[in-house]
Amino acid sequence: MSQVGAPRGRTCSRTTRSVALLTTGVLALPALASCSSGDERSEAPAAAQDVGPAARDRIADGGTLRWAVDTVPTTLNTFQADADAATSRIAGAVLPSLFTLDKSGRPQRNPDYLESAKIIEREPKQVVLYKLNQQAVWSDGRELGAPDFVAQWRALSGKESAYWTARNAGYERIQKIERGANDLEVRVTFNKPYADWKALFSPLYPKGVMGAPNSFNDGARAKLKATAGPFQLKELDREDREVTLVRNPRWWGARPKLDTLVLSAVPRDKRAAALAAGTLDLAEIDSPVAERINQAARDNKRGTGAGPQSGVAPKSGTEPQSGTGPQSGAQGPGAEITAASAMRSWALANGSDEEKAEAAQKSRAKMNTAIAKYGREQRGLRAYVVRKSLEPAFTQFALNGETGPLSDERVRRAVARALDRKELAEAVLKPLGLPANPPGSHLALAGQHAYADSSDALGDQDTQEAQALLADAGWTVGGVRKTDAGTKAGSEADADGDKEKDKDKDKDSEKDTTEKSGGDVEKKDKDKESDAQDSGSGSDSESASDEGAYIVGDNKPGRGAPVSESGTRVIAPAPAAAFQGAVLTRQSESLEDSDVNAQDRRPGGMAGAYAPQGTAAPSASASASASSSAPASDSASASPLPGPLGKDGKPLTLRFVLPSGPGSEQLRTVGEKIARMLDRVGIRTEITKVADADYFKDHIASGDYDLALYSWPATAYPATDGRPIYAKPVPASDGSLLVEQNYTRVGTDHINQLFDQAASELDEKAARDLLRQADARIWAAAGSIPLYQRPQLVAAKPAVANAGAFAFAAPRYEDIGFKDPARSGPEKSATPGDGREVTEENGQESGQESGQKEKGSRSTEEETE
Repeated sequence: MSQVGAPRGRTCSRTTRSVALLTTGVLALPALASCSSGDERSEAPAAAQDVGPAARDRIADGGTLRWAVDTVPTTLNTFQADADAATSRIAGAVLPSLFTLDKSGRPQRNPDYLESAKIIEREPKQVVLYKLNQQAVWSDGRELGAPDFVAQWRALSGKESAYWTARNAGYERIQKIERGANDLEVRVTFNKPYADWKALFSPLYPKGVMGAPNSFNDGARAKLKATAGPFQLKELDREDREVTLVRNPRWWGARPKLDTLVLSAVPRDKRAAALAAGTLDLAEIDSPVAERINQAARDNKRGTGAGPQSGVAPKSGTEPQSGTGPQSGAQGPGAEITAASAMRSWALANGSDEEKAEAAQKSRAKMNTAIAKYGREQRGLRAYVVRKSLEPAFTQFALNGETGPLSDERVRRAVARALDRKELAEAVLKPLGLPANPPGSHLALAGQHAYADSSDALGDQDTQEAQALLADAGWTVGGVRKTDAGTKAGSEADADGDKEKDKDKDKDSEKDTTEKSGGDVEKKDKDKESDAQDSGSGSDSESASDEGAYIVGDNKPGRGAPVSESGTRVIAPAPAAAFQGAVLTRQSESLEDSDVNAQDRRPGGMAGAYAPQGTAAPSASASASASSSAPASDSASASPLPGPLGKDGKPLTLRFVLPSGPGSEQLRTVGEKIARMLDRVGIRTEITKVADADYFKDHIASGDYDLALYSWPATAYPATDGRPIYAKPVPASDGSLLVEQNYTRVGTDHINQLFDQAASELDEKAARDLLRQADARIWAAAGSIPLYQRPQLVAAKPAVANAGAFAFAAPRYEDIGFKDPARSGPEKSATPGDGREVTEENGQESGQESGQKEKGSRSTEEETE
């Protein structure tokens, strides 16, 4: 096992501390040439948005939409470390965004605020001229203008430490801001070229917030002095866990269709019940809840009950119904009851042993109550449809290259070549009916302008190539046996021996702690499952969630975050993370930890010794047969290995850290599959599950892992936002490692160079070519392996228009509302889960204040562009 000691290194905003550009260590990779030539971008996103589109004239005027968020935000300032997804959602509705993202994730000028914005000078300095919409005013009546731009630049420039900022990339490149020919023109001069200038001033805060450190730090945490969006903040109620937005009477654009937008904080594991009760109109959900909604629709169509089987629970003391047992798609309490178990329960409840009979009757009554509650919830869930797309974020497999076996690029590449990314993507996305094409880029997703598949720089799954790379790195079957220490002299060998003993002690201690904590987690998960059955919502924990819980975003600790003993500090990434949704945490009932068993692996190893890189591995003994659970692609590519790999007497074992709590079932499921794939090439994994609260800060950011899974949001500005994630860590002046957000600690000097060149390249095509070259080298370094684009599932009442699974696009809050039945005909929509078109026949609550119900069918509307 790679010894992972105390947290090492530290993260730091690159705008606070400059990083020297080094010029050595360029990878020589002949396969990279084709990755940087031509315009190979994807023409369309992998999945279209699903928002229930409707033209504005088909939407009713008025109404209140209740939209679920994870938490009530602790701050309304998106540039602070504790800003989260709710902060960004509010900002999008009440503050100016000069550029917003379209359906393909590309920035577009927002005409509500800008008449134009363009580079007017390139030499000797880059100058951008903004011409503001003459109608644009703050809610206090003051016009938007240069003073607001100046205040935001000074607050985020990094020159004044009194401002508690979490991110400021790009603002440090500004030399000056001045008024143009009139009050509506703003000239911004840069001290060096900046390709991602469109990322700046979105959102734009009034000078009253940005103008002084006190107002920046504390003045915008619970209120905003002025706003300039289609909505304005009416109330932030932390006690009732709601944020209320109302129409802005000074809004000069299209009049918002809604009167009120209420953001209600509802935990993920409570959303099924809240939806069933009708207290929400729109909510992002996990796959178990989506399946419940789909099942409710299917049951309603068939005219069957809403329980896990028939919807009718057998009464205590009555004979069990024949045929009772698990059925395809069965969910909820009692879904796993078989005919045999039902008969045993009935026999106990009606047996002669009074004590056992009483206990059985209580258990059956408890189950009946849970089933009845579940059935009521299922009937309530008929009022919703599932809107689905792919989130602008991807889950990656991270390999910590700082120390241990993974510090060798050959071992990292072997790990990567052992993975069948297509199989992993299909495991997550195919059951949801979503495209399952693994991302081919670290810096853009399909549909974005900068997207190009550069994964050929690493190569596809190839077991033999992976084994050959391991052999080339010295990891062989014979290497697991202890070797003679005589290669080292005297005290050096003794010292190494002492170190190994200490490491073994630490390892044993760590293992004991892991096993103990794992048992505690398992017990807690069992208790949660029991409680869930009591509440009637236990089925949510019985299916794997489609979301990974950990997506790196702007709510990670920044200023004021705990600092490890070695000086590690976690900060938030650059602007696009918050701009496109910041943090995307996922929560649902957790599975039992016993479902993930690190020892349920088939032993493997490599026969032979050193071989040139790329040499096919020698055939292994047939003594070890392929595991029945191994993927077909694995069994077809190479023979199983006779034993574990080792080197200098140490086995090749990697510590795979995964979260143990709610919302992380999908990560654990993917982790199991990865462990089996690695076992096939002789790499053992030791899965360590840790508490959710500790997973990112104490393991990912601090480097206390070998292998891990977490996600990054996509960005429209990869030159700015990609650099701190993939740039090569460098030693800081105090001796620690400056990793920024590169938590894999893997990078090259050439990657740094390419990012810096792209950020300063004002020719868009040339900048894209530089980014594609950088991405190819990121693939080749094999520190981060993109696995799949994350699913986006949203429960919505059918009447909700222009809201749901937005994918890349920024919401147009003024166009969100409820379809007006009086202006609509029959509407065809896809039945959740089966892909066929049907007509909705059951009336649904519209969510409007009038309480009006829709009856009959509704027509498909054309989307407002």
